[in-house]
Amino acid sequence: QVQLVESGGGLVQPGGSLKLSCAASGFTVSTYVMSWYRQAAGKERELVATITSGAGSAIHADSVKGRFTISRDNGKNTVYLQMNSLKPDDTAVYYCNARWYRTAYWGQGTQVTVSS
Repeated sequence: QVQLVESGGGLVQPGGSLKLSCAASGFTVSTYVMSWYRQAAGKERELVATITSGAGSAIHADSVKGRFTISRDNGKNTVYLQMNSLKPDDTAVYYCNARWYRTAYWGQGTQVTVSS
């Protein structure tokens, strides 16, 4: 059974850091394109970062480039999103996504709130 479980969200002050985790089961993350998306209240879901299958090249949205880093631990079958210099605009529910051709899986999401 395929499952993606996100964790690591919470409340943080502007300028702070959080590290999100996406633990996968039922498949191998290194063979899928793994991504983090986010959805703020009243807005569409947007792509934040992607790590490719195989070599694991990382791609980040312009809005988070230089502040967020996506990574993968093949041994733990887990994908991470390190978020630094957080801003109130980063407040959203963050979702993990796994994609292989036309097959896609989503996690349940984890809330990140950036506020003083």
